[in-house]
Amino acid sequence: MAVSYSSSLSSFAAAAFSETKASIAPASSQAVRFASISSARPFIAPLTSNSTVLRNRRASFVTPRAAAESHSSPTSFHGLCYVVGDNIDTDQIIPAEYLTLVPSNPAEYEKLGSYALIGLPASYEKRFIEPNETKTKYSIVIGGENFGCGSSREHAPVALGAAGVAAVVAQSYARIFFRNSVATGEVYPLESEVRVCEECRTGDVITIELGESRLINHTTGKEYKLQPIGDAGPVIEAGGIFAYARKTGMIPQSA
Repeated sequence: MAVSYSSSLSSFAAAAFSETKASIAPASSQAVRFASISSARPFIAPLTSNSTVLRNRRASFVTPRAAAESHSSPTSFHGLCYVVGDNIDTDQIIPAEYLTLVPSNPAEYEKLGSYALIGLPASYEKRFIEPNETKTKYSIVIGGENFGCGSSREHAPVALGAAGVAAVVAQSYARIFFRNSVATGEVYPLESEVRVCEECRTGDVITIELGESRLINHTTGKEYKLQPIGDAGPVIEAGGIFAYARKTGMIPQSA
């Protein structure tokens, strides 16, 4: 299902931090294909019932990565890819038994990352994270349709980011995963125009050029067009929606 959004990033973010308690309707977890994530496609708010809940929950998800005072301006990512299929849900990304870990605690943030994608079935012969390791050697995850479906847990993109993932490339996303990826600033959720998950293999050497919206597989020599990240990019670059709001003056630096 393709969707479009008419509100601007700045107007939405301002509303998200206002003192009003206007209800924000929850979005379904149905897979959404973001047909044109461009400057005309603003950032989508993290799923929540109202702005008060959003403000009250932010402290537990200010992760060590998002809390950094400065963020570089990434133009490309380079590394090994880990390939998964369709309908990778949040229980596979980070099982519920690990949701007691608090990402704002650096030690628990690192531990959370060590469990990323531990819920994948045994058919995935190569483990995402090797035994006794806390970081993955795969900095790019490539998936198919409906990546991140399931529950609304923010831990899913946080676990991937804590494990060392810079970007996810999928054919389509569950809307809530896309929102949470941008809101937490942990990973870049990029959309492919073709089923790159069938063109790449785990361990292939990949470069993602954000400015050119393309993925290069150096192992096969093939290139693929990606949808532009658009207005979501500056939010992720800042470290998430709260860091972006501080950076742009929507909320005080001390908030």
